[in-house]
Amino acid sequence: MLNKTIGAFISVVLLVWGGQVLALEYQLQPKQIAPNTYLLQGKMQDFSRENGGNIMNTAFVVTSEGVVVFDTGPSRRYGEAMRNAIAQVTDQPVAHVFNSHQHPDHFLGNQAFADVDIWALPKTGEQIAQHGNAYAENMYRMVGDWMRATELQLPTKPLEQDLMQVGDHRFRFYPFTGHTGADLVMVDETTGVMFAADMVFFQRMLTTPHTPGIGTWAKELRELAAIPFKLMVPGHGPVVHDTRAVEQMLSYLDWLDRTLTESAAQGKSMHEVMQSKLPASLAAINLSREEFVRSVVHLYPDYEEAAF
Repeated sequence: MLNKTIGAFISVVLLVWGGQVLALEYQLQPKQIAPNTYLLQGKMQDFSRENGGNIMNTAFVVTSEGVVVFDTGPSRRYGEAMRNAIAQVTDQPVAHVFNSHQHPDHFLGNQAFADVDIWALPKTGEQIAQHGNAYAENMYRMVGDWMRATELQLPTKPLEQDLMQVGDHRFRFYPFTGHTGADLVMVDETTGVMFAADMVFFQRMLTTPHTPGIGTWAKELRELAAIPFKLMVPGHGPVVHDTRAVEQMLSYLDWLDRTLTESAAQGKSMHEVMQSKLPASLAAINLSREEFVRSVVHLYPDYEEAAF
């Protein structure tokens, strides 16, 4: 009886937050978006103790030789929930996992897939090895007990080829740099689904802490938009069947570049730049004000240096 009681307690971990009792369960519901292709769409929010860091999109493809997973989420608990979600759809084993880039909401679920090859671009593997533990600690500060038992699980396979056949699906890989310096985009040529990861945000403002530059990202977005696809899965936000997500990002990046350039030329302080008014079309994007302020912190010193 005691063991059953302990087991019941462990199976449902509760968190008291803001006067509410929250179950630490991600409740992931796979949504089919194309043949054999499933999306686990994150919330259009910032990290919080309420959402457990579930703000990004992860996905999986069921092939005749096993399941291909694209990104594993922000915690061990999420990765385990993702495996459970996969089991709701198929009894095929997980065959391959791909980490798109170094940001913690996309790879800290790797522990749940430690029995599988985990692929990443070589530089992404280096970035995760260098920063992964610090990212995990910072995530714990932001989302709390959702992160319990989460430890760094590195990618195990450097992705150097541009094509992989897995059963009846053929995947092509495109290395970009615009978001973090090493950003993987995967296209399932069998279905036409593009898994764009954080190279693309839609209806949720993009983040810039590790971009090599606005110009680089904008140039690569245009290259990405020229890749044939039928359906695009952004790293954050809803899927699209066209290039509207890229166009929204390009509009913002162009405005951001002009705003920072003109502000630096006028000698404005960082605080003054933060008060800039976003155009209505950009202000309507989720977290636009918050991410603009962060981007000023990330990017404005370089614009000031260039101006002087």
